[in-house]
Amino acid sequence: MHATSPTPGSRSPLHDRHEGLGAKFAEFGGWDMPLQYSGIVEEHNAVRSAVGIFDVSHLGKVLVQGPGAAAFVNATLSNDLGRIGPGRAQYTLCLDPETGGIIDDIFSYYRDDEHVLLVPNAANNAEVFARLAAAAPEGVEVIDQHADHVVLAVQGTRSDDVLAKVGLPVGHDYLTFVEAEHDGHTVIVCRTGYTGERGYELIAPSAAGPALWDAVLEAGAEHGILPCGLGARDTLRTEMGYPLHGQDIGPTVTPNEARLGWAVGWKKPEFWGRDAVLAEKERGARRKLVGLVATGRAIPRPHMSVSLIPDVLLGEVTSGTFSPSLKQGIGMALVATAVADDAEVGVDVRGRREVFKIVKPPFVDTSVRES
Repeated sequence: MHATSPTPGSRSPLHDRHEGLGAKFAEFGGWDMPLQYSGIVEEHNAVRSAVGIFDVSHLGKVLVQGPGAAAFVNATLSNDLGRIGPGRAQYTLCLDPETGGIIDDIFSYYRDDEHVLLVPNAANNAEVFARLAAAAPEGVEVIDQHADHVVLAVQGTRSDDVLAKVGLPVGHDYLTFVEAEHDGHTVIVCRTGYTGERGYELIAPSAAGPALWDAVLEAGAEHGILPCGLGARDTLRTEMGYPLHGQDIGPTVTPNEARLGWAVGWKKPEFWGRDAVLAEKERGARRKLVGLVATGRAIPRPHMSVSLIPDVLLGEVTSGTFSPSLKQGIGMALVATAVADDAEVGVDVRGRREVFKIVKPPFVDTSVRES
């Protein structure tokens, strides 16, 4: 068990680069990270139309290694590593053993049976690390690498062109990863991302971050690459209906309620929270996460109440924003399961009842899974 977690107010190894580009900063999971550079809408549109680069180094990194490491991860986290093989990535959940609530949603990178890299959310890295470290059997080592690596997300239809010019391997299948060398450092090139566009995430030692960032920006100049902040990442992920921990999902929300049953290995004999989520699945969840699209010009925001028109309270908005792609308000909400998936509902927007349509995300069509 090793810990290298950063302290609150931590900065990315690329902080000076962001300052030089005029970034506006905000706190994300205890890290001082770029919120925007040229503007959220401009950065959002660059990713949808061409390519953008994000610094997401605040994301957690927990390495589980040793004989039986993959089997240990499979016996604790929700999804089934047996569904994939080495060299592949998987979306999974860390559930509360008693309630089945979502402690965190995580990407796991299955290198081999003795090495699994987990990427939790920034705010939850320490909790995920502590739970795994406490449960690890003899011979399995859990290492907190939160502050040891940068993570760059290169996202958009021209991402292959950009990374190929940098000299990194591209074209591998969605949810796969390969290792490569760049400027004397090992870089994990992952066909993953949280924007809904074709793209890659690059995981590299912190010392490699500045040169890698510079190389990607230089290679992408001919394609109009923009540095993008976490504001645009939020609008992009909302357009896809991707949940954000701490808003759409959390310890009081189960995978059944969040409609994340596809990230649960239901046939596995063991994982944290198994009994609770199986029992809930059998009796039926009381809430469900749905998409909302405004019929007018209103923009939903978290915690706004959602009701059947006129006055039957259903739940509340969990995420909401203006969609730059659709040019209208969209969001997600946790509502009573009984409401129809195509119902019209009212959202209390600053004291006014605005009409929204329940829809099934994603809100936009994208190329994320195109090979």
